[in-house]
Amino acid sequence: MIALTKLPFTVCTLLVLVQGIWAHAFVDHTEPAVGSQIHSATTQVKIWFTEELESAWSKIQVFDRSGGEVDKRDVKMDHSNGALLAVSLPELKLGKYKVVWRAVSMDTHVTTGNFTCELL
Repeated sequence: MIALTKLPFTVCTLLVLVQGIWAHAFVDHTEPAVGSQIHSATTQVKIWFTEELESAWSKIQVFDRSGGEVDKRDVKMDHSNGALLAVSLPELKLGKYKVVWRAVSMDTHVTTGNFTCELL
């Protein structure tokens, strides 16, 4: 009988924990694609996340092989899709680039990551 009285509490606790796990913005897909080799220069890096972001605290940076930041530092969230973040690029030289991102979801959970792509 005691086990049955604890069941609702246990279920509620599990639901709260699972909701907390899901409350992080992870990368859904990117443009250019993670690890891609592209043959024509792109004017933007776009990252779609699994949930809406807090635009004031989220960012994307693009670095060249020597570690210099090459993006235009104009990160913007898409007004029609709060899970899409983009940054503009100048005309890039051939080479490998590292994209570093920081995403803050609407409930203030922070995720970070990076990926590379190469312009051939």
